[in-house]
Amino acid sequence: MSTFSFELAATDGRARTGTISTPRGDIRTPAFMPVGTAATVKAMLPGSVRETGADILLGNTYHLMLRPTAERIDALGGLHKFMNWDRPILTDSGGFQVMSLAGLRKLTEEGVTFKSHIDGSKHNLTPERSMEIQRLLGSDIVMCFDECPALPADRDRIAQSMELSMRWAARSRAAFGDRPGHALFGIQQGGLEEDLRGRSAEALVEIGFEGYAVGGLAVGEGQEAMFGCLDYAPAQLPADKPRYLMGVGKPDDIVGAVARGIDMMDCVLPSRSGRTGQVFTRHGVLNIKNARHMDDPRPLDENCGCPACRGYSRAYLHHVFRSQEIISSMLLTWHNLHYYQDLMAGMREAIAAGAFEAWQADFHAGRAQGDIEPL
Repeated sequence: MSTFSFELAATDGRARTGTISTPRGDIRTPAFMPVGTAATVKAMLPGSVRETGADILLGNTYHLMLRPTAERIDALGGLHKFMNWDRPILTDSGGFQVMSLAGLRKLTEEGVTFKSHIDGSKHNLTPERSMEIQRLLGSDIVMCFDECPALPADRDRIAQSMELSMRWAARSRAAFGDRPGHALFGIQQGGLEEDLRGRSAEALVEIGFEGYAVGGLAVGEGQEAMFGCLDYAPAQLPADKPRYLMGVGKPDDIVGAVARGIDMMDCVLPSRSGRTGQVFTRHGVLNIKNARHMDDPRPLDENCGCPACRGYSRAYLHHVFRSQEIISSMLLTWHNLHYYQDLMAGMREAIAAGAFEAWQADFHAGRAQGDIEPL
């Protein structure tokens, strides 16, 4: 079996492009991972997701452990076979979702006890159990179990959470064991405190991982604060390993993150927005339900090659959205995912050519010429 590896091909400033190699295929970086929370990218067939240019999907440990259960997926041949996706899959650890349950959970040194949002049943999630679940799912890239407090939070709370996450990271590494061809990523924590993130990075590097994530952002701090953190956080992590920014985000968030040295991102935004009529284009964001599109024969974006833009007008897409037809979610999601993958491909090409700064200026200029419609 081939091994997991990462090779940088080019850098331009802090922006990087390269390839993550796995037994299930290569992942071109910078990479955007569509989110398949419950073993499906909503409103999309797996082959359609692949056609947008996606090399890897994200699955959700918390949701899959509750329904249909990791044990059932394992018995049915693993997550790749279960959802008919033969490319790499990254699974999150479940920590973020569990921490979001607020009054339904209890946190201890051992792990988290929580009640299911589905039926109220009681569950216990620890670093060891998270590793077991992700092994049963057959994930190619496994994430450490960590705690992710919402921001803003006071420094003492952030420090305590970070230290706990580092102890859980060591337990995750031990429980992961020796799994050739699979990778375990550590997650840097520390809020917006540069020294705490530095201590977290040092602890993770000492443990040793195949990749590293910048965690604890996109949790309410705002773009300015997030970029301020990304001005130093990626550089605290090893340059020869993939750097993954979890849960980000909007197109300008993604471009700013890549400019600061991030290699991988994920977010539900393109698929969720497709289902609510929000469309991402080179010129900004449009809302297909607005009456201005009712008689518009143009495609969503004249330069987009997705099926929604090749075959349908804004007027038609406005009609099917207003009529609550299922095809609306399908076409708008397809367009948004296609746009995101085109964005990543454009950045990879620009970085490789040493032209990322000019590409970034064109990106912002194009959006400035457009108009962002209210929802």
